Amino acid sequence: MDANTIRQKYIDFNVSHGHTKIAPAALVLEGDPTTLFTGSGMQPLMPYLLGKKHPKGTRLTDSQPCVRAQDIDDVGDNRHTTFFEMLGNWSLGDYFKEEQIRWFFEFLTHEIGLEASKIYVSCFQGSKAYGIPRDDEAALIWQKVFKEAGIEAKIVEIGAASNGDERGINPDERIFFYDDRENWWSRGGGLDSTPIGDPCGPDSEVFYDFGEKAHDASFGKAHPASDSGRFLEIGNQVFMQYRRLEDGSFEPLKNKNVDFGGGLERIAAAALDTPDVFKTSLFMPVIEKLEQLSGKKYDAHVGSMRVIADHIKGATFLASQGLAPSNKEQGYVMRRLLRRAVRKAFELGVEQNFLGEVVPVLADIYADFYPVMAQNKAEVVEVLEREEKAFRKTLQKGLKELTRLAGTVPAKEVGGRELFMLYDTYGFPVELSTEEAFKQDIALSKNWRDEFDAAMKEQRERSQTAAKGTFKGGLKDHSEMSTKYHTATHLTLAALQKVLGGEVQQKGSNITAERLRFDFSWPEKLTPSQTKAVEDQVNAWIEADLPITYDEYDTDYAFDTLHAHGSFRERYGDRVTVYTIGDTKNPTSCEICGGPHVERTSVIGEGDKKYKITKEEASSAGVRRIKAVLQ
Repeated sequence: MDANTIRQKYIDFNVSHGHTKIAPAALVLEGDPTTLFTGSGMQPLMPYLLGKKHPKGTRLTDSQPCVRAQDIDDVGDNRHTTFFEMLGNWSLGDYFKEEQIRWFFEFLTHEIGLEASKIYVSCFQGSKAYGIPRDDEAALIWQKVFKEAGIEAKIVEIGAASNGDERGINPDERIFFYDDRENWWSRGGGLDSTPIGDPCGPDSEVFYDFGEKAHDASFGKAHPASDSGRFLEIGNQVFMQYRRLEDGSFEPLKNKNVDFGGGLERIAAAALDTPDVFKTSLFMPVIEKLEQLSGKKYDAHVGSMRVIADHIKGATFLASQGLAPSNKEQGYVMRRLLRRAVRKAFELGVEQNFLGEVVPVLADIYADFYPVMAQNKAEVVEVLEREEKAFRKTLQKGLKELTRLAGTVPAKEVGGRELFMLYDTYGFPVELSTEEAFKQDIALSKNWRDEFDAAMKEQRERSQTAAKGTFKGGLKDHSEMSTKYHTATHLTLAALQKVLGGEVQQKGSNITAERLRFDFSWPEKLTPSQTKAVEDQVNAWIEADLPITYDEYDTDYAFDTLHAHGSFRERYGDRVTVYTIGDTKNPTSCEICGGPHVERTSVIGEGDKKYKITKEEASSAGVRRIKAVLQ
């Protein structure tokens, strides 16, 4: 059974049990500064799990694309990926443990066809210190469900996962109690770190057993919570039934929630009875394309091909949602994914540009459930190919310079300072430097690593010192002209929203004393008449000599009552500064901002200067860029 079929079966199964299908959230959540990306199916639904009513009801289901940047260095084994889909279903004060456990077991065994004998589960052992009982309720439900399937399921208490490494499992043991490091959910982690006032509770994880042949004995004896390879977690059922009080204790909740998340790639691997998620239908077409391009086989180059397939998929999804590689935040992660994929392809002998050939393969895989992949295919290819071409030039320059360095110092070894120069000047990865040095028989000086790290530390210190004088809000400085241009960005956003519609959102800005650059969400090129309308509107507001005022407000009031524009709501403190242009009761612009502004719009046009859009272009998929000057 392929993964696309599993995804659809999961949605249909939950809909048949009264759930409403909801659309997946974006990979970058507006208003959530806690993480760079949507990293779980639960994340977009936190307001509703915390008590807010969902407009779609109390039973919800979806498949949520996720990116976890912290897993980048783990990609290469048979189960870790930076991009994955999380199948999810939620009960918001509706059903609880009995229904959830039974339904998921039914889905796995009846809908997907997994053997019940290969399913193992874990539950929470409780905490005497906090007065939280062992989750016998979940364990007994599981025992009953297994019995109905003709399987004896003994319950055993393990405690810490390290105990399981020493103990292993005995015949017929199938339900395992672990401590709060394994089977307790809160936004802070374990019991001790559960935030005051937050809902929390035990969880019950579900594992698939690939058998002793998949076990790596270096991890100790096999048990569900081990990373040995035999058991793969394919789902986690969180039972939110407690709330932490001010005194640190926990009380039961009146309205209990269920949050379920299951990795689509992992469930698909279990359906194939292979511990390698890269052999599923979500990866194999890409890997087959890589085999074709490189002339090498997956089984002989699993590490490199896994990295390439995963990283390109993540970057492709990000590009399809309007992101582009850069040196900041999400863009930096995207750049790292792409460059690591290109470097691994380079190691496989793929020296030609290849991303443009892989993106259509990915678009075909996800066409039915994520049509935006196909719709934005051309722009995605453009974004990824641009980054690939730039990095390949870097690789070539770095290789030439490394060879030159080796030729100029025949009497001594290349050291860490020289390798840092390659990194600093050409962006040449240090890992590739060492690999190429080995291939070309270039000697490196003896932990060179210390010299490289010292140079890197010095650069960071210089950057931090320089950053102290950098003005925020996209400004290079706070000169008179930069202040005018900064104020003009407020008018630019207001004009775009008036001409194109209120859904236009700012995606970034860069301001110097010579010009402004403004990125905004819009799916297509502006027509000449639209561009002129924006230009004319800004100039009209400049000529109108509108007053610019500001005041401080409670953050919630600024957003919910004033409807002030501002990204990443949770990044702000309790109070924010709101700048208003025009009448405060019916403002031309109302934005949360910390940058410098002129006192009246007419100041922007001093000297009979006009606002002129000099360029309108694509910044990335779904994001356009305006460049404008005052002349």
